[in-house]
Amino acid sequence: MDANRILEVEKEIVAQLKTVFDPEIPVNVYDLGLIYEIDVEPDGYATIRMTLTAPNCPMAEAVIQDVNDKTRMASGVTDVTVILTFDPPWDKDMMSEEAKLELGFL
Repeated sequence: MDANRILEVEKEIVAQLKTVFDPEIPVNVYDLGLIYEIDVEPDGYATIRMTLTAPNCPMAEAVIQDVNDKTRMASGVTDVTVILTFDPPWDKDMMSEEAKLELGFL
């Protein structure tokens, strides 16, 4: 997979991640700013580095599994690793303008 194809796959992953919602907040994980990094290797192996809105999120396992499943749906992805981190900790400033507007922060 060449560099242009990798960019296409990353865009498709973003589109898939925009269908994953935090169960407690009506905004997708991408626009919430929970996705810190998307890395796709030439062989199609994808690594997603992400966080959660809170370390003790009761739905953490389900959200991570949904991110994993939706990333695998992107064409060209052969395997996925989702890395959960709390560094840096999430805060509302990481949200997209659209998410802030939807949640009444603007």
